[in-house]
Amino acid sequence: MSLEVRTVGEDDFHGWLATVGIGFLSSPEVSKELVEWRLGGADLTRTQGAFDGGRCVATFRSFAQELTVVGGARVPADAVSQVTVSPTHRRRGLLSRMMARDLAAAKERGDAVATLIAAEYPIYGRYGFGPATSFTEWRIDVARARLDTRYAGPQDGGRVDFVTPEEVRTLGPALHDRFRARQPGAVSRGDRWWQQATGAVRFPEEEWREPFHAVYRSADGEVEGLVTYTSDDRWEHKRPEQTLEVSKLIAVTPAAERALWHFLCSIDWILHVKTGHRAPDDLVPLLLGDPRAASIEEHADYLWIRPLDVPELLSARTYGGSGSLVLEVRDADGYAAGRYHLDAGPEGATCARTTRSADLTLDVRELAALYLGDESPTRLAALGRVQEDRPGALATADALLRTARRPWCPDIF
Repeated sequence: MSLEVRTVGEDDFHGWLATVGIGFLSSPEVSKELVEWRLGGADLTRTQGAFDGGRCVATFRSFAQELTVVGGARVPADAVSQVTVSPTHRRRGLLSRMMARDLAAAKERGDAVATLIAAEYPIYGRYGFGPATSFTEWRIDVARARLDTRYAGPQDGGRVDFVTPEEVRTLGPALHDRFRARQPGAVSRGDRWWQQATGAVRFPEEEWREPFHAVYRSADGEVEGLVTYTSDDRWEHKRPEQTLEVSKLIAVTPAAERALWHFLCSIDWILHVKTGHRAPDDLVPLLLGDPRAASIEEHADYLWIRPLDVPELLSARTYGGSGSLVLEVRDADGYAAGRYHLDAGPEGATCARTTRSADLTLDVRELAALYLGDESPTRLAALGRVQEDRPGALATADALLRTARRPWCPDIF
């Protein structure tokens, strides 16, 4: 019997979610509540499944998203999620078929880029995706951090206050919009994100422990930072040896960031603070009296992107200097293939197709890695992944594309 790839209807959705559980090795059991919640947020026209005799054996969905690029502009993105192929049906081209359908539809809609969080590194390069951001997680030894143990709150006139989940849902969206306006790599969050992140919606299949939420307010009362964290309950010989774990921390000013980290490192009973996934050049180690108190627990690639509209993407961001480049972009699937003239400057850029000779030649995967400024053209050229066709073009590309701070995506999707 042939394998059918098609969009998913409501009658298929329970089985589709069960297949997601199989693919991610979580659980094939799916509650009615989970089906109703997921169905309420799913665009079934963008939800695909592969079916073998009526049984779902592979899953794929996408949804509308905005991606912040260098300079603060937001471009329309096709966010890819819940991609699985059951182990009984691997190596039959099912992902390739679903990906081709989705990217063709995204290109037709006018999405500038596709995005995803890659569970496995080797898979998505063959579809034109490249790693555009990374993250680092630190573990802070509070005793060695050399912060003031008599800390009584911010000294800048601001304050840190606990807030309820309801207040987070009220204050959080506006704060996040301010945050993502200045953070390349950040993505949009809808109301459903805030509901699930604050426990307004819970499912039997998912573990939930009520976290603590705190905000930093500036001297004039404006909310400029938000942190959500939990703590374990570890004691030895009647001594607390607890570890605090940050799940989310966003701040729109250095003062807010400094105050929240100092607050976390001053909580009684806490010996260690796990920072959660942070930008690889996050300030947190250097906020400590002894930066070595923050040891790296994990570092990895995170957000992957797949350019679909090169002129729109390159015109949307700003650049570190002024200059021009002609890029020859190779794309086996054709979406981004072509030769493009970029005329760039700190205030903006123009980009259009051209017949001029190429300065640099690269695959769409390398353009993805370079786009948000986290990778170096010269580094990729040393690896044989970017070709310099005009002497000096690599130096120009490095000067234009690299950024003062590294891109970061705080969210999984």
